[in-house]
Amino acid sequence: MSYDSILKFLVEDSPEVFVNWLLNTNVEQEITILNIELNLEPIRADGLFFLTVADKILHLEFQTSPQSKPPIPLRMLDYWVRLYRQYETDIEQVVIYLKPSTLPDVFINEFRQENTSHRYRVIRIWEENPELFLKSPALYPLAVLAKSDNPEQLLQQIADEVAKINDKRERNNVSTCVQLLAGIKFDLSLINLYFREDIMQESVVYNKIIEKGIQQGIQQGIQETKIYEVQLILRLLKKRLGNINPQLQNKIGNLSFEELENLGEDLLDFQNESDLSNWLQSSDSHIDS
Repeated sequence: MSYDSILKFLVEDSPEVFVNWLLNTNVEQEITILNIELNLEPIRADGLFFLTVADKILHLEFQTSPQSKPPIPLRMLDYWVRLYRQYETDIEQVVIYLKPSTLPDVFINEFRQENTSHRYRVIRIWEENPELFLKSPALYPLAVLAKSDNPEQLLQQIADEVAKINDKRERNNVSTCVQLLAGIKFDLSLINLYFREDIMQESVVYNKIIEKGIQQGIQQGIQETKIYEVQLILRLLKKRLGNINPQLQNKIGNLSFEELENLGEDLLDFQNESDLSNWLQSSDSHIDS
């Protein structure tokens, strides 16, 4: 799915938090978010933000993958030239990679070609200490992607911190952003274990995502997760019972997440295909009632 609307909400809702984090300062000046369309040929990029503070521009670019056209080093040089031409001020550029990768591109922090050289900062979230992001609720969604020897424990810790947020609106919005970004790293079932899914319905950021049509991407992700679970159940059944009747396979494909989990536990007791058929009939009866 696309995570751009989540990041857009976080940066625009609390720009001072990101400025203080990335510039290592406690800024008191007013922060302005620049329009991301620059002069010359218009260029727009998702997950791209230009923040002005004092006499400096902070250029943020969030990426889930280092693969890009044009390549990110060239893009950063291109943005710098256009920004400097228009504003003639200091520019701090930071590329923030969200999804763990061992590709060499995530370690590149400069453009170099013959006599031209340009450097920028690179942050790989999965290498960062989560305590850095637990200082502010606006950064909790990034904390869930940070370095940890026990990721599930970190997810639970963040869920506990989110629950402590007094303001309901802020709590719902932060919880939604955490859940959606956590999808980069965690299975949906594990996320739902620590976060209430219904909270997202009350979240401003979630509703904005729906308005922009990104809900389709979320639903696609959920559907892909369900397909994976169905395939796993079918493989386990085939290993235990042999080939499964196509009609029964179709019924399994129509089960809910909860029913699939129950089937995954009960199939260990099945001796033949009749046991599976009886289980599915019992499930249908339970739904009808």
